[in-house]
Amino acid sequence: MLAIVLGACVVLSDVYARRVPNAWLVATLLTAIAMAFLQKLSGASQVSWPSPLGLATGLISMLPFYAIRWMGAGDVKFFATLGFLLGARALLPIWVMGCLMTGVHATCVLLLRMPRIACAPGIVSVHQHLRAWPLWRRAQHARQGRVGLPHAAYLAIAAIVTVLAPELTQWGRP
Repeated sequence: MLAIVLGACVVLSDVYARRVPNAWLVATLLTAIAMAFLQKLSGASQVSWPSPLGLATGLISMLPFYAIRWMGAGDVKFFATLGFLLGARALLPIWVMGCLMTGVHATCVLLLRMPRIACAPGIVSVHQHLRAWPLWRRAQHARQGRVGLPHAAYLAIAAIVTVLAPELTQWGRP
């Protein structure tokens, strides 16, 4: 449940402001730990402990992409948090689905930058209407110059799919 709530918040924040607030990630980590302790104290027969291995796997696997500036620090920290919540095994399908969605987005952006497509009358009209929309202007202001694709949002969507429909992400597992 924590992964779904955090994921929904990250989708909105990353799409709108290209930002993943650290406070949300820390609060989620602490909440996951507190919930596990409360389960243990209540005498639950099975306690779902967060995964430090998942946290380390998520962090270590994404740090090289941050180092070469292919993704932001928020993306890395969010992926590590997902590893903590869902475990290391959940990270590969989340990463694959998130990267595929980001790739489609990047392809669309590149296509729309091609002179023949960018100057097409319909595209020009859509761009003009989009830029005149107050929500678009507020989002641009909220981004404070941050550019790039909302990769954390796509990772969040993939995490939500992984939690809600695990059968879709059990590639080759019995």
